[in-house]
Amino acid sequence: MKRTSILVAGVSLAVLLAGCSDSSDSGGTSTGTSSKAAPTSAAEQSLDLSKFGTLPPVPVPAAATVDCTYPAGQPAAKDVTPPPTSGVSTEGTVPVDLQTSAGPIGLVLDRAEAPCTVNSFTSLAQQGYFDDTPCHRLTTELGLQVLQCGDPSGKGTGGPGYGFTTEYPETAFAPNDPALANPVVYPRGTVAMANSGTPGSNGSQFFLVYADSVLPPNYTVFGTISEEGLATVEKIAADGDDGSMSAGGGKPNTPVQIETVKVG
Repeated sequence: MKRTSILVAGVSLAVLLAGCSDSSDSGGTSTGTSSKAAPTSAAEQSLDLSKFGTLPPVPVPAAATVDCTYPAGQPAAKDVTPPPTSGVSTEGTVPVDLQTSAGPIGLVLDRAEAPCTVNSFTSLAQQGYFDDTPCHRLTTELGLQVLQCGDPSGKGTGGPGYGFTTEYPETAFAPNDPALANPVVYPRGTVAMANSGTPGSNGSQFFLVYADSVLPPNYTVFGTISEEGLATVEKIAADGDDGSMSAGGGKPNTPVQIETVKVG
């Protein structure tokens, strides 16, 4: 996992580029300290979110279905069959129930936002890929408050053995638009994909935004978190992280294991 910083109004904001490990057991530097999450309200008071853009409107799908590509990549962290690639729906939503060791986390995935991402996530869930896997990283920094999951290895480097391209909000911009480098607010309750910052590096890692966070619009948004799910994540965040990642954050002090993922 890598991180750069954006300095805005005197505040240095971490920008998450996930998919590359930066933990102490993978060559990163452990700080040996733990952090506690500030309440959402305090974070919002300390950071003027009006200085940042908002997510653009979701483009209207051009057709009821699309074709997706999932080219092979690094070896899979857990054996899985790639998802189907043709006739992928761009319509409707998909309810998902994550049962975790810390409590339930309900999601609603939106095919219109990111049909290929939803197609991949649901395929992985139906194959049991996420079952009995950890949420390996928690960040509690001002402007970046997320819980990251989806790597069966728990190291931040694992994926399903294939990759795919970023969808919304990147697809709402013209290619090479300078605005793609400008941070926007990913609202509390957003579900988004992690990536390494290189094209086609989406895989299985995803993050749950439990307080408004500031990131460039290069991370696929593909759903929302239920209020019950947010309560679970906020409870995890309140206990902080172990500070083991030099890029910021670390393993949650409250270990979080995804027990099962059921697609409704």
